[in-house]
This record gives sequence, C-alpha cells and structure tokens, in this order.
Amino acid sequence: MTKRNNARELYIGVISGTSVDGLDIALLDMAAEITFIASETLEFPVQLRSELLALGQGDQDNLDRLGTADRVLGSFIAHAVLDFLKSQNLQTTDIIAIGSHGQTVRHRPDAADPFTWQIGDPNLIAEVTHITTVADFRRRDMAASGQGAPLVPPFHAALLRVADEDRAILNIGGISNLTTLPGDPGIAISGFDTGPGNALMDAWCAAQLGKPYDADGVWAASGKVSAGLLADLMTDPYLQRPPPKSTGREHYNLNWLQSRLPGNLAAEDVQQTLLEFTVVAITEAVANWAAATQRLILCGGGRLNPVLVYRLRGLLEVPVNTTEDYGYDGDAIEAGAFAWLAQRCLAGLTGSASSVTGASGDRVLGGVYSAGREPLS
Repeated sequence: MTKRNNARELYIGVISGTSVDGLDIALLDMAAEITFIASETLEFPVQLRSELLALGQGDQDNLDRLGTADRVLGSFIAHAVLDFLKSQNLQTTDIIAIGSHGQTVRHRPDAADPFTWQIGDPNLIAEVTHITTVADFRRRDMAASGQGAPLVPPFHAALLRVADEDRAILNIGGISNLTTLPGDPGIAISGFDTGPGNALMDAWCAAQLGKPYDADGVWAASGKVSAGLLADLMTDPYLQRPPPKSTGREHYNLNWLQSRLPGNLAAEDVQQTLLEFTVVAITEAVANWAAATQRLILCGGGRLNPVLVYRLRGLLEVPVNTTEDYGYDGDAIEAGAFAWLAQRCLAGLTGSASSVTGASGDRVLGGVYSAGREPLS
C-alpha cells in the first residue's frame, strides 16, 4: 500500500495558463478540507516559452513542432514537480496524484467539430516522477457538448462560496474568466471567459518593448485611451454572446489586434487602450450576466497590475478584493483547482459544472496515467 505522510492526503496541481508566464505548482492537503500547503511559479526556459506562445497563435504550428513541445513541456513539468517536492522535504510516495492541466495550444469550442488540445505529455510526467498523473481534463466536458472551459468555477465554489453574499471570482490571466457564486444555495453557479485579460497587453508589450509584460502597468499609465480604438475593439462579437462561452489566444492575439489598429497611435496609447479594453469587457460582462454580484474577488496575475485594478474599482459599484484577503495565494488558485480535480477523478466524483460549460450534464474529468513500478526516493 502506498505510504502517506502523517495521514495527510497530498495532491499536486500544475498548470501553464494562457499568459504562458510560467508553470504554477500547488501542493494541497485534502484529508479533511481543502488546505493549501505550498505553491510556487517557475519561469519557462526562453525557448520553451517562445514555442508555447507560437503554438497557441493558430498559425505557426506543425506536427513535428507540436510533438516536440509536448514532450519538452512534459519533461519540464515532471522535473519541476520533483524539485518542488525536494524543497518541501517530501518523497514521491507522499503524493497521491498530480493533476496536470498542461498548456492549451488550441481551443475551438464553437467549430463544426469542436475540440480542445492541451500538451505536456502526462505519460512522461508519470514515468519520470513515478506519481499517478491525471490529465486531459477538458475533452470529456466537450464530448458532452460543453465548452470544456472554464473548469475552475466548482473549485472557486468549494473555497469561497458563502450563504450570505452573492460573490463573483475574477481570474485575470491571459484571458479573464468570471465565476458567479450565488449566496442562495438553490441557484447554480455560472462562469465564462469575459474576453482578454493580460494576453493582448503582454503581446503588444513584447512586440514594442521586447518585454514579456508591462510591470505594474507603468507603460500603460504613460499613455492615454484612444476612444476610437476602444469602441472598435468593443464591437468584437464574442463580447456580446451570452454564456456559456470560452475563448483563448486563438482569437485574442497580436494579429487580431494589428488588423484593427489605426496607423497614427503612439505605442503607449495602444497599451493604455488595451488595458481599458480588458477592464470594460469585464465590467460589461458583470453588468450583463452577473448583475447580482455584491463582491468581486480577484485572482491571477492581473490582480498585481495596480493600474488595471484601480480602473476596475473605479468602474464597478461593488467592493473589489483579492483571494489573499481570504487566505489564498492568487497565483496558486488555478493550480490548486487541478489538484482538486485529480482527487475528484480518482474518487469517481464529477468535477465539471454543466451550469458553467453548457454540457449535457456534470462529468468526471481527466484521464489517469498510473505511477511507475518503482517510486523514486
């Protein structure tokens, strides 16, 4: 029988999100309740990040390139987990399972034949770590006619749903996604991607300054909003669609932006307009599909952009907090969700919410890749 560490039930969750800013790792104990033990974010090697960004654009991939990235990312995840366990003084035998989301390279929920594709070979993760790995979380929901995303809202509910307040959780990653948590337990949760988060700002910053992101929104703050460009961006049909809906870099990317840019704007004005676009898309989504919200709680990298958060607080008529105000690291929430989903999968429990994805029912999510025969010490 596999040994456990002091009767704890330890799971690891790993994810590389749409920002492709690194690998988030979270260690959770779920023996009695959800408890975050530790977390960290590892930067990708420059070449790997470049490949993952390119593959997510929809116009720079081929099968050899994809297959190589799948294996390289799987190896990176496996060794990152082993290094993380050493830093926590844990053995591989202390961990029940790894829940690995991987990196989304294509998400086409509205295609004639819908599909979603995440890479980061789970076979390699299980083989290198000798820890049972659960992966491929999105495709079962899509097979049941769902969007396959977002998947984190049920975990948000497990952490932060309360009976006396209608809350909404906003994760601002590369794409922004919103979870509604009604105070009335008889009302189902909902969730959807509101549109861009950091993706367009990061892409523009990289193209113009050679930097992966605009630290603290300083560059954006040096510019001014172009009312004309903002109005044009806000006509994007995705923003007007009601949930369930989800999107990604396949849609909101540098090519999409450049096809809409007038030729006379200063680069910093474009950046400030992109920040405003993200904020206005979020606030309109709250107004249109989460109007009962009494409190907005932020997680994800965008919560660390003070210019963006200032604008959100200025446009919303409800208090805006971060998950840190409730004792949760906002960089670890999504990774934690996939540890939780791994536990649910191994227990045969549903992990999705059809009220979020539009699937024909809730489903057990994930494929199981068994541990190797001889666990590493």
